[in-house]
Amino acid sequence: MDLVHVPVLVSSFLFSDVLSATANETDSNSQPDKSSSFLPIILVVLLLLIILILSAVYFFRFRNQRKAVVSTVDKKIPNGILEEQGQEDSAADLSTPCPPEQTVMLLTSSPTISKKYTPIPVDCLEEETRIRSADDGKLFREEFNSLPTGYIQGTYDEANREENKEKNRYPNILPYDHSRVVLSQTDGVPCSDYINASYIDGYKEKNKFIAAQGPKQETVADFWKMIWEQKCVTIVMLTNLKERKEEKCHQYWPDQGCWTYGNTRVAVEDFTVLVDYTIRKFCVQYQASDGTKSCRCVTQLHFTSWPDFGVPFTPIGMLKFLKKVKMVNPSFSGPIVVHCSAGVGRTGTFIVIDAMINMMHTEQKIDVFGFISRIRDQRSQLVQTDMQYSFIYQALLEYYLYGDTELDVSSLEGHLQKLHSTSAPFDRIGLEEEFRKLTNVRIMKENMRTGNLPANMRKNRVLQIIPYDFNRVILSMKRGQENTDYINASFVDGYRQKDYFIATQGPLAHTVDDFWRMVWEWKSHSIVMLTELQEREQDKCFKYWPSESSVSYGEYSVEIKGDILCETYSVRDFILTFIPEKQTRLVRQFHFHGWPEIGIPTEGKGMIDIIAAVQKQQQQSGNHPIIVHCSAGAGRTGTFVALSNILERVKAEGLLDVFQTVKSLRMQRPHMVQTLEQYEFCYRVVQDFVDIFSDYANFK
Repeated sequence: MDLVHVPVLVSSFLFSDVLSATANETDSNSQPDKSSSFLPIILVVLLLLIILILSAVYFFRFRNQRKAVVSTVDKKIPNGILEEQGQEDSAADLSTPCPPEQTVMLLTSSPTISKKYTPIPVDCLEEETRIRSADDGKLFREEFNSLPTGYIQGTYDEANREENKEKNRYPNILPYDHSRVVLSQTDGVPCSDYINASYIDGYKEKNKFIAAQGPKQETVADFWKMIWEQKCVTIVMLTNLKERKEEKCHQYWPDQGCWTYGNTRVAVEDFTVLVDYTIRKFCVQYQASDGTKSCRCVTQLHFTSWPDFGVPFTPIGMLKFLKKVKMVNPSFSGPIVVHCSAGVGRTGTFIVIDAMINMMHTEQKIDVFGFISRIRDQRSQLVQTDMQYSFIYQALLEYYLYGDTELDVSSLEGHLQKLHSTSAPFDRIGLEEEFRKLTNVRIMKENMRTGNLPANMRKNRVLQIIPYDFNRVILSMKRGQENTDYINASFVDGYRQKDYFIATQGPLAHTVDDFWRMVWEWKSHSIVMLTELQEREQDKCFKYWPSESSVSYGEYSVEIKGDILCETYSVRDFILTFIPEKQTRLVRQFHFHGWPEIGIPTEGKGMIDIIAAVQKQQQQSGNHPIIVHCSAGAGRTGTFVALSNILERVKAEGLLDVFQTVKSLRMQRPHMVQTLEQYEFCYRVVQDFVDIFSDYANFK
């Protein structure tokens, strides 16, 4: 029975008893007893006491139910949920300052007595990760929810001052007083020493990092002031400026030229755009109060591949990014500034991965739970979701299983000798072992639902090679015809650009219309063909172009305008016309002739030449996706894409990583680079490239 009804029922019951007793006394002809005359008074007093007690119980119960609601004007606001969460902003929009008394959704608080999780030896990491990942990551969630939310005695007095409230991007993510970064005070400006940033320890290094919120427009000058005063030369940015049309960070640097922020002048010197991150180099000049000026070079590494929701699909890009941060940051510099939007979720994830890799090398174990528990004493909520928590384990496992496979081109020859040597050390036991590790990349059949639909099965040339749903090429749906949005094709990343390639099968007779529809709808100007129409008396690709004049395929007309035979490949120019609107486009096909169905090309120069020709065409036509196909769209197609990415990096950085390049491709489309021969061919072509261009390329 609900307590709210109890006082009413009890009072009704007692009141009826009083009336009954009074009536009995009135009707009695006997002399009234002295004690019985006090009975109604006693009962009324008891009734009032019971009502008061029950009302008090109900009041306290209701107040406890309201305790979960926390006001933004409270002195301390723990357990904030905000944009860094996997379902960011789903509970409340915190991208604008909250008005007084606006409530904030709370994360689940840790239990009073937290469960302890011991460090994990690295040789147990794979098994422990597998166990925690079972049941949709149930044990990861339990472990994450056992973390302490922050420093119990921590205060936010400075962050909550009226003058500082507008400097906070989110009202519930604030720096502790004891670990906040303190700026020099500007004369006559109260609270000018405040910025929403906290010192964070590394694995062994005190205050290795500064975890900061993404600057707001009104705090950009404070941000650069902090960079200068803390002697920082490296900035790690882990959010995009806007995500889902909401500002996550104000652009605090100029795209070109120079901008001035307070006493700091920032000029762009150079920038490099890569597929997962962008590197910007700034010359920062600071003018002191006495008028003297001094300069410093600052490098910003901006990780752009963190999706709007959740975490990156694979940790490969993050590990490459982390290695670059370590290479760029000199040992003599101040703290590395790390920021996302709020400076807790992605920021904490990056810091923990860095620390645990260092611990892995030093102690042969990791302690994710213990390390996060410690750094949350410096800034609450670091690593904000169980998805981020499990991503840390994925990154550490990736690093443990495969290590650092990146090479400088100057060490390529020695590396190849080791790979071909039978007497190599146990951790370098040959090319076969390196290739075998690629078979650990699981084919995610559960993510091939669209390609496996009965209506789409006949559109697949090889039943084992079907695009994943998350990166398949989607065509416009034909009116009134279901499943007409499907083609066996996958978007694949390039060296500098996401979705730079479309890896697809050679068209079948009944999919040629879809092939040209894909070329048109995705504005492709380049097609790379790596198979002959027939090989060993078997059809490998339907001829999807005319030998002369023009041919229509559905709503598209293809006219051949030129056919030139180069040393190892043909170049054909087509005029592609969308018939309903009479719009045209030039499409160039590069048809490589030197690749047998079984085996590899006899030499690498032809592959180097065709890759260079395709890249030149791309620069002239606007960098829309390059369509690459062989027969099934995996073996030769994967090798071509891998070599394009590898050679591009060799030219730009003098570095290569054949293993991780191929591994990344296999996570985007099954069986990319299908055989050991094709894998070895990648190394051989790179060696040929270095030998050909070493006279005038600065590789060494």
